Amino acid sequence: MNQLINYDEKNRVFHLHNDQISYLLAVEDGKTLAHLYFGKAIKNYHGQLRYPRVDRGFSGNLPGSLDRTFSRDSLPKEYSSAGEMDYHTPAAVIRQSDGSNALFLTYEGYKIVDGKPDLEGLPHSFVESKDEAQTLIVTLIDEKSKVKFELSYTIYRNRPVITRSVKVINDGDKKVNIEKVASMQIDFVDRDFESITLPGAHAHERRVERSEINQGIHVYSSHRGTSSHQMNPFMALVDPDTTEFVGDAYGFAFVYSGNHKFEVERDQFAQTHVNIGINDFNFNWELRPTASFQTPEVLMVYSDQGINKMSQAFHSLIHERVIRSKYKNQVRPILVNNWEATYFDFDEKKLHPIVDDAKEMGIEMFVLDDGWFGHRDDDNSSLGDWSVFEKKFPNGLDHFADYVHQQGLKFGLWFEPEMISMDSDLYKKHPDYLMHVPGRLPSPSRNQYVLDLGRKEVRDNIFDQMNNILSSGKIDYIKWDMNRHLSDIYEADLPSARQGEVYHRYVLGLYDLLERVVDTYPDLLIEGCSGGGGRFDAGMAYYTPQIWASDDSDAIDRLSIQYGTSLVYPQSMMTSHVSVSPNEQNGRITPFNTRGVVGMWGDLGYELDLTKMSKEDRQEVKNQVAEYKKIRQVTQYGTFYRLKNAQISNQCAWETVSPDKNEVVLSVVKVMASAQPYLTKTKLVGLDPKKHYEDQVSHEVYGGDELMNLGIYDPVEHGDFMAHLYHFKAIN
Repeated sequence: MNQLINYDEKNRVFHLHNDQISYLLAVEDGKTLAHLYFGKAIKNYHGQLRYPRVDRGFSGNLPGSLDRTFSRDSLPKEYSSAGEMDYHTPAAVIRQSDGSNALFLTYEGYKIVDGKPDLEGLPHSFVESKDEAQTLIVTLIDEKSKVKFELSYTIYRNRPVITRSVKVINDGDKKVNIEKVASMQIDFVDRDFESITLPGAHAHERRVERSEINQGIHVYSSHRGTSSHQMNPFMALVDPDTTEFVGDAYGFAFVYSGNHKFEVERDQFAQTHVNIGINDFNFNWELRPTASFQTPEVLMVYSDQGINKMSQAFHSLIHERVIRSKYKNQVRPILVNNWEATYFDFDEKKLHPIVDDAKEMGIEMFVLDDGWFGHRDDDNSSLGDWSVFEKKFPNGLDHFADYVHQQGLKFGLWFEPEMISMDSDLYKKHPDYLMHVPGRLPSPSRNQYVLDLGRKEVRDNIFDQMNNILSSGKIDYIKWDMNRHLSDIYEADLPSARQGEVYHRYVLGLYDLLERVVDTYPDLLIEGCSGGGGRFDAGMAYYTPQIWASDDSDAIDRLSIQYGTSLVYPQSMMTSHVSVSPNEQNGRITPFNTRGVVGMWGDLGYELDLTKMSKEDRQEVKNQVAEYKKIRQVTQYGTFYRLKNAQISNQCAWETVSPDKNEVVLSVVKVMASAQPYLTKTKLVGLDPKKHYEDQVSHEVYGGDELMNLGIYDPVEHGDFMAHLYHFKAIN
């Protein structure tokens, strides 16, 4: 196989390349690792991007040098540190044993390895064979302290992707403290970028925000202990004229579920400087001699054909090389969840009719949500007590699971393993398990508290309790929830000088607990959740192949939520349910058909009381379930395209196309009606222009070229929130 990474020893230039992208870096003066290029593939590089020498006032020079034309403050670099006369936001800050933050990183050497090394204890992208990728590991060293930074770059053979991470190694004889360590840095010259980010709130996640990048420092971050509803760990840099289908787009997704920080600095020379990594808020990691610290990974994608192509590269990578679950390529079951049907007010007898109706409607799984454990009749008790609530299940949970299975449905169960209630047996036995600062009263959120998950004994206790439930073999699926963020940050088994490690140790503990569950129960389908989409990230995808996108189940709100989610994450990761109307989150009245069309964007489910539905709505559920079973292979795993954005227009439209281009599903939603409506058309994309496609409802036949170039008129009809789903198949 052809090499993906070449080193020009004479010019000290590394070239990572495949048929789609090239990435160039070089060793410059002062053994400085410089960034040259990331973008569309080139065959060869002849040195024309060596940084021009310019005497820049107030940009200092190399130690001991009289050359005023070379400065680390202006040179585009691969990695920077505080203390090296570079005034950009540093990628790394190391506190030396003498109290200084001096760190002057110089090039020491490199190695190229086939494949992609694993990141121990962290989620990461992977390869299935060593010839699929190559990895460059460049070592930088601070000669004084002997602290080393190993910068890892993996390029895949057939993807427009570079992955980045950093390993810090203390080869010196004195302890140092890491106060900041980014997983990557990249600098761009002569690019007038805009940023695309996904901010939001609980029940209002991942709204697409596009902003001009002016001179100064722009920060997109979370310090809530999780990746958060408020700012997803993703960013794209695009040209001002980049659209969904035209222009350059650089995407960055952080494979991490804790505090994160994306820094974008447009400097005095109009250069763009980017750092991505663990948020340095309340972060301080002790690194003793011989010890090392591994950062999480960043996935970098380049597209020369707009934002859609960037998204498709992320979808493919995350689906094929981040998600590990046995269910990654299996169609996801249609479920009904009892939460909005019953909340805490249920027992086995009350649940039977919902299960019976689910069977009759063709639904494939029943999920028992919060309230089945401890003595939990409301949200004030029992978190941490993962034993069956006998009042609700006098014959045991297995008895109810057997009933569900006898109806031909799979059985799912809700857990919130990271939380504890003060009104719980666990708290009575182990009050120290509750994360709190000694001598201070901890703060509740949703009447619950956080477990000190960085401690192995705490994780062991929770795993043993979960194992007692799951070992019956009667649980097919679990929903892993987290309904608050971290506070009262303190780990009881760490000394005071190391409390800056707690945020990251919590996340490592979470990953360890998830890994144990995944290893022990490989046949278990796990859905992630954190008050909806509060931990919707590539790190969680490594353990949970699908994630509840938002606690807002309103179909119209979901248009923007799911649109934003699709910028990074594949549609098979996103669960989307039909709920009642008026909607319980915002009171909106939406047609049942529209709720179904939006639900079919991802993994379809129902979040309502089936037993209280009208005859007409019951039939509608049957119709939706039958239709979804026909199309879900395409909608969950086809190539995804965004066509219209409801955040900036009165319509939302999206499309999925099968890999062989023989099957297409198009969905169009109109938000508000008008007495004098404009006529609108929707043009499909990604079809075979030489094939003919039959509408599976009207049986009209169109050429692929017609559907892409002429499009189809959207229906003109009265009423707000109207939706249409089209299913086309190629014919001979």
